[in-house]
Amino acid sequence: MAKKPQKAKQKLTAKQIEERARAAEERERRVAAAAAKKARTKQVFTVIICVILVLALGIPTIGLSILGSGL
Repeated sequence: MAKKPQKAKQKLTAKQIEERARAAEERERRVAAAAAKKARTKQVFTVIICVILVLALGIPTIGLSILGSGL
């Protein structure tokens, strides 16, 4: 088997370090934005489900009370 050539460690320039730091900050910002969007979507979904449940339980109850009162 032939040996793989070792990668030479290259020194990073200040510009490369700055670019990597900027890229890391951008990744972190995107992850945070995605998490916030996911949380907001979950909250909206929960509110919609609660409204549907209130209507599904409330409308028949009101109907029965009106029909039961003899009007």
